[in-house]
This record gives sequence, C-alpha cells and structure tokens, in this order.
Amino acid sequence: MGNKELSKKQYLILASLLFGLFFGAGNLIFPIHLGQLAGKAWFFAAIGFLLSAILMPLLSLLAISLTKSNSMYDLALPAGKFFSLFFLILTHLSLGLLIAAPRTATVTFSLGVQPFLPQSWEKMGLLIFSFLFFGAVFLLAYKQSQITKYVGKLLNPLFVVLLAFIFLIAFLIKGDLQGIALGTTNKAPELINGFLQGYNTMDALAGLGFGVTIISALKLFGVKESKARARAVAKVGVITMGFEAIIYIFLITLGAASLSYTKLSSEGGTAFSEIMKHYTGMAGAALLAALTLLACLTTAIGLITSLSQDWGHRFPKLGYHFFLSGATLGSFMISNFGLTQIILYSSPILSFLYPLAIALIILGLLQPYIGKEKLIYKATILLTLIPAILDLIHNLPAPFLKLQFLHTIDIWASAHIPLYAVGLDFLPFMILGFFCGILLLRMTKGARTVAPDNESQP
Repeated sequence: MGNKELSKKQYLILASLLFGLFFGAGNLIFPIHLGQLAGKAWFFAAIGFLLSAILMPLLSLLAISLTKSNSMYDLALPAGKFFSLFFLILTHLSLGLLIAAPRTATVTFSLGVQPFLPQSWEKMGLLIFSFLFFGAVFLLAYKQSQITKYVGKLLNPLFVVLLAFIFLIAFLIKGDLQGIALGTTNKAPELINGFLQGYNTMDALAGLGFGVTIISALKLFGVKESKARARAVAKVGVITMGFEAIIYIFLITLGAASLSYTKLSSEGGTAFSEIMKHYTGMAGAALLAALTLLACLTTAIGLITSLSQDWGHRFPKLGYHFFLSGATLGSFMISNFGLTQIILYSSPILSFLYPLAIALIILGLLQPYIGKEKLIYKATILLTLIPAILDLIHNLPAPFLKLQFLHTIDIWASAHIPLYAVGLDFLPFMILGFFCGILLLRMTKGARTVAPDNESQP
C-alpha cells in the first residue's frame, strides 16, 4: 500500500496522544513545587526547567525522527549492540516498571484517594486502588490499535479541559498572576536547579521510549515510508512540546503565586492540594482527584505500552502481550512500596541514565554530519559513563553513602570533578569524548590511507 499524507486533524490527534502519554502527575506537581521553591526567581527556574523538561524531550523525538530509528535501540546501536540493549532494557525498566509507571498509581492514590481514608486503611487502600488502576491500564493497552482512540481522542481532551478550568480561575477570575514579581537575583543557581528538577519528569527518557508508540500509530494511519514518518514525528513533537511548555509556565507561576496565600510545601502534591482548596474549596479535592487520575492513567498506558512494544519487537518470540502482562503486574507490585520509597530510589537511577540519554540524543541530531561512526559514538558514551556512575553514587540514599568506599569516591569527585557539585559534570566529559572520537576516527582513516602507499614502496 502506498504512503499516506496525514491530515491536520490526524496531526492534532497524534499530538494529543503524545501529550497524554507525556503529561502525568509528576508533570503537574514538580513544576508547581519548583515555582514555590524559586519564589521571585521563578522565571529563571522556568527557563532551566523548560530546557530539560521540554527541549530535551523534543530533541529526543527529533533524534528518533532524524535517524529514522524505530526505537531507542536503533538510536543507540552505533555505540554497540551490548550498550544499545543495556540502555533499552534499563531505560524501559525505569520508565515502565521501576519508577515512572508505579509512581503514576501512588501519586494518584496520594492526591485523590488517601485524603479520604483513615490512616489505618492506607496500605489496604493502596493495594486495592493500584490493582484497579493497573487493571484499567492493562485493558486499555491490550489492543495496540485502540491506544490512539483512548488516549488521544478521549482521556487527554478531558484532562486538558479540567486543567484549563484551573488556570481560568487562578489567573483570570482571581487575578493572582498580577501579584507575581520577577526577581533578578540568584539567576544561575535557579536556572541550574530548574534544569535538574526537569529530570524528575523523566520526559527526555520517555521521548526515546514513546517514539516507538508514535511510529506504531503512524503505521496504523497509513504512513509507511520512513522519511514521511520522520517528518510526521518531528511535526507532532513540535506541536506537543510547544503546548506542554505553555502549561509548564502556567504551573510554575501558579506555584510562585501560591506563596501569597500558603506556605512553602514539602512537595508538589501537597502544594497542589492547598492551591485547589484555595480556589475551589471542598470541590477542589474531587477536581484534583479527577485531574490526577486522567493524567496518570494516560501516562501509565504510554509507559507500559512503549515498554511492551519495544521489548516485544526485540524479543518477538515472547511478544507484546507477554511484556504487557509482566510490566503491568510488576508495576502493580512495586507501587505498593509507596511513593516515598519510589522517589527515594529514582534519583540515583535518573542521575545515571540522563547523561547517557543526552549524549545519545545529541549524537543522533549530529548524525547528518558525523554519520553512524562507531568510534565517535563509543568514545562519547564511554567518557559520559564516568560522570554518570559518579552522579549515581552521589544521589544514593544516605545509608549507602555511609559505606566508606562510596563515601570516599563522592568526596574525591566533589573536590576534583568540574561541575560535580551542581550535577552538570557530564557536560565536559561528553564534549571531551566527542572530540576524542573525532580524533581517533581521523587517525584511523589516516592510517588506512598511508598503509597502501607504504606497501607500494620497493
């Protein structure tokens, strides 16, 4: 069958699908908490946040598109089959099993159900809720052909309507936007903090994972040719992330404005609850529960679907439904450890994965200039692994850092590794690795051209 050009309506449906997959409860609560933390310096924090939570996910989609990859495995393949399989498995484990997917259920429970339960019922309540939640995810994700319909056409539009209602009350009816000051101090620290806070959304990693879901949807829409799919992915990504950027700015300003009527909260979930009470009273709890459920349900479907599609493609004898069942069951079990434990152990894993993901995204974007040269890929990834491992150690929970060996490494890195203290130490290593790869490539090509001349000498 020939290639089909998408209509404007189909682009909007796919953009709605992608937005629904990306935008979970973490995307609601982290920018609100960042706005509270930044206060008057919210604008600079927002810039940093948008760099890691909007620009990097968009670049990840563009990298998948530009390299005509079917998945993150294809994107990482020039760095070696072992590394690409390792990165594929670890990233999807984080997104669809260990952190992000279980977090969707626990955040929904914490914000929408737990406030109505006695404390003695919390564990049993989480068990029952997470079972129903992941049961719904499994049923909605079972038929791959229906995912676009459920998320793009139904769940996500409902979520956007509810979110728009909150912004309407806050900024137009209450006029709280007028009281937000634009501070001019602490620009660099707030910008860096905003960038690192954007890691928590996991969207740069999710962009690599959701690429396969969008490509599958495009195939169902009749877009068969790889170049046409690449252009479509790029267009859908720009529409989605542009809309998401606007929402993030509103959420960050909502958090900053909330300091005029509430105190700084310990985390974004509590802050959002207080904001909803301020604007809608008792009805706010029900509205927040509905908003969180829609956000988390769509994201959980996307995370578990992309894992099942990617792993099902890589291990076809097991297939999509085998991994769908396993990921759903695993996420259900891990979610019952509770939100606090999930967040506690997510930071070191994200600190390890993000530098590698950023390196792969940049290499993918540079592929028109550097091709798929294995020396450049391997040198860049190898040197980026060093700060990635160090950042993992630095962000381990306190009991691990009490071990003398790990504590010594952390102290040494703090004293000797540039930008280690602010979490950007991967940048000089990544750049150094890239140029080392280019140098090795030129030396290797030079040796190849010299060798025949030497052999021809009498």
